[in-house]
Amino acid sequence: MRILHAWKSLFLLFLSVIPTKVLGAVLAIDYGSDWIKASLMKPGVPFDVLLNKDSKRKIQSSVAWKNSERLFGGDAFNLASRFPSDSFSSVKLLQAAPFDSPAVSYYTTISASKIAETSRKTVALEQSDGTQWAVEELIAMQFAYIKNLAESVAGEKVYDVIVTVPPYYSQFERDAVADAIEISGLRTLALINDGTAVAVNYAMTRSFASPEHHIIYDAGASSIRATVVQFSADHKTSPPGTQIFVKGVAYDRTVGGTEFDRRLREILVQSFTTKHQRNIRNEKRAMAKLWREAGRVKAILSANTEAMLTVESLAFDIDFRTKVTRAQFETACEDLQGRFTQPIVQALDNAGLTLDNITSVIYTGGATRTPMIQAAVKALVGEDKIAMNVNADEAAVLGAALHGASLSRQFKTKNIQTFDISVHEVQASYQAPAASGSSKPRIITTGIFPAGSKAGTKKTLTFKRTEDFIINFNYKNEPAPGFPTHLLETEITGVAEALANLTERGAVDPVVKATVKLSESGFVSVTEAVAVGGIKEETLAGKIKGLFSGGSSSEIEPEETTTDPLRAQDTSSTSESSASASSSSSSAASSSSPTAEKKPTAKELSTIPLGINVRFPSIPPMSVEEKKASRSRLRAMDVEEAAKNRKEEARNTLEGYLYRLRDLLDEENRDTPFKQCSQPSERAALEEKMEETFAWLHDRGDIAETSQLLDKRTSLEVLERPIIHRYQEIEQFPQALNNSQMWNWNTRLFLTEAKRNLTAEEEADLPSKWTREELEALEKTLKEHESWLNIWVEKQKKVKPNEDPVIETTEMKARAKVLEQHLQKLYRRKVPKPKKTSTTASATASSESAPTSSPSSSEPEQSIPQQEIPEDQIPIQPHDGHDEL
Repeated sequence: MRILHAWKSLFLLFLSVIPTKVLGAVLAIDYGSDWIKASLMKPGVPFDVLLNKDSKRKIQSSVAWKNSERLFGGDAFNLASRFPSDSFSSVKLLQAAPFDSPAVSYYTTISASKIAETSRKTVALEQSDGTQWAVEELIAMQFAYIKNLAESVAGEKVYDVIVTVPPYYSQFERDAVADAIEISGLRTLALINDGTAVAVNYAMTRSFASPEHHIIYDAGASSIRATVVQFSADHKTSPPGTQIFVKGVAYDRTVGGTEFDRRLREILVQSFTTKHQRNIRNEKRAMAKLWREAGRVKAILSANTEAMLTVESLAFDIDFRTKVTRAQFETACEDLQGRFTQPIVQALDNAGLTLDNITSVIYTGGATRTPMIQAAVKALVGEDKIAMNVNADEAAVLGAALHGASLSRQFKTKNIQTFDISVHEVQASYQAPAASGSSKPRIITTGIFPAGSKAGTKKTLTFKRTEDFIINFNYKNEPAPGFPTHLLETEITGVAEALANLTERGAVDPVVKATVKLSESGFVSVTEAVAVGGIKEETLAGKIKGLFSGGSSSEIEPEETTTDPLRAQDTSSTSESSASASSSSSSAASSSSPTAEKKPTAKELSTIPLGINVRFPSIPPMSVEEKKASRSRLRAMDVEEAAKNRKEEARNTLEGYLYRLRDLLDEENRDTPFKQCSQPSERAALEEKMEETFAWLHDRGDIAETSQLLDKRTSLEVLERPIIHRYQEIEQFPQALNNSQMWNWNTRLFLTEAKRNLTAEEEADLPSKWTREELEALEKTLKEHESWLNIWVEKQKKVKPNEDPVIETTEMKARAKVLEQHLQKLYRRKVPKPKKTSTTASATASSESAPTSSPSSSEPEQSIPQQEIPEDQIPIQPHDGHDEL
């Protein structure tokens, strides 16, 4: 822990070297099936996990409605026992899931929420009043809630976010995450695999003299996954950085904390049925209560061998009490125990390593606290390789935050480079042209990105085509049970026209090249398509000669990527528009006059951009129109809730104000400052208005507008304000009087010393800082101030506490300020240079006769010191009643 705090201090030091005006905040979210963790990266804000309004470091992944009030986190999760149809949890399990998939069927066994099918064949959840919310919208609400928490800490708007996702997420699921981010009003900086994020967190405080291999073993609520990573030093940078290479990934999507909860709840259901001979499976509230208790019992059994359970009025007015033992729980999960370690074995196999190559197995995820998982892993790898040196709950979000800061180009962070891999194999299939008129077209399928391909790379497909054609991108295998394999369909357009233009320029054997990218965030997309021919430089004068080969009929050329397009649908329209713009510019270049300033090169003439149209034949991401509509729904809800909160705050403020007034007006409180500063008529008017407002609030407070509530308080404040003003004046009067007398005192001391020096300088024929007229003017100002002060203070003495003051403290301060400025003007004046004399004696005499109280000409200007008047010399005391107030 001390190491972590030391690193945080070092990290904040890095941030301090960047100008604040160009900095922006980066939000990191680790969105889990059960819990959300978030972290904010911003200069001046400690690098740590965000706390919610209850100061908790993790927030339950739930959203719920209580009548028209929307709740989040623990409040939403606990509401399920009362309103099971209006509380939605574990919706991560439904991201991009087809409506008829096993994932949706499984969700119905753990939740009482009513599901519906969307127009995109995915899942929406329905409230009790019939309102439907797409899964992306529900997750967007939770992201927006986190965004508001971050903005309250940052003190500014937060836009950029990096979100962790499981490494096995398909492009469909990654699209769903990105859609939810956009709907929430955030911008997707990147998506990062959670195992990679934990590896970044592990490397934050460590250096690696030689390469080390570790396994990130992440047992979460929705799955178990193992990530084999290699840590090594990057000696090319100064100081040396750290490189993280993901070597292998494996997972099991059906084992995790959620499945444990489901089986524990089944134990509780069976216990209730056995004891009371009643079936509660159709009782939604009872099942929701048992789901909550199952999670609590699971946590207890992680540290104890048995747990007692008591639920009052569970169902049918029956109080349910039972005991669950760890042995019962492990027996119920016996069929799963062989699968706890399978991801480790498979990940090592994918990486081409053995346990002998592994330095440690790093635990992360809440389910790693389960004893039967710990026992299984120890039996496989040995206890000496088990490492618990990262925070199982927070490592992923802290690593993601550091990675996000390094991507934003606005933070100077520790140099940690990540090299991730994809899990699913991606293929491209396209229809080959018929060899002859009688033969049938063939479908050619080519592997583009095999499983384990490096993220952030691109490959180029080369085609010999004469017409527009379509490339289909597919997963070789199902990314998840029930999920489609067809990713996207890309149509390359404008081929015939581009080839004709190339032929006119003299190109031979022109071909079509399509660039396919696998982004760092795991998205596959076609980012560029061009028609390419070969033209030599000397042909630019008129006739084009000397052509070179355009390429084979179909080959794949691997290249390294330089950019990271986020998603296919985000790049398709851009590519198409840029393609048409480039095409028109190329045509213009080819037809330009010989007098043009710059003639096109052979490379420019030999390349013509093509159009790219992208379609999503299986599970499409949300369209721009759908996301705009969803964002409008959420914004309308936010506006309505904000107005409701303002009204509630106005009502609470008014009600609290009325109770305070009632206490002030209470007859039993006779000697209070309020009573001493108020007149009976004022108190009577206030009491009458207060009783009238109390009655109004009781009758119409629920239906009143916010403005009416504010007006009611204002009308009371108008009556109370004179009383408050008198009390404030009585409180401030002694200090204001002391301040005025202090400047009188300082001015009189200055005048006495200045006159003495002026007389001495006149006798010695030396220059002086002041003239006698200036000192007389200051003395006149002093006397006027003293005279005014004595007259009005005497008048104020005669004023009773419940009467308005005859002299305001603001006027006293203003008049004292005039005297202060006059004094400072003379005091700050520099000593004039003495006249030059021919003898040293005269210079010495001038030096000796210089005023001792004035600063030398070489000294900086200074303000006159404020001298406190001794208490025994203050001539005026507060009038009767001030001391008590």
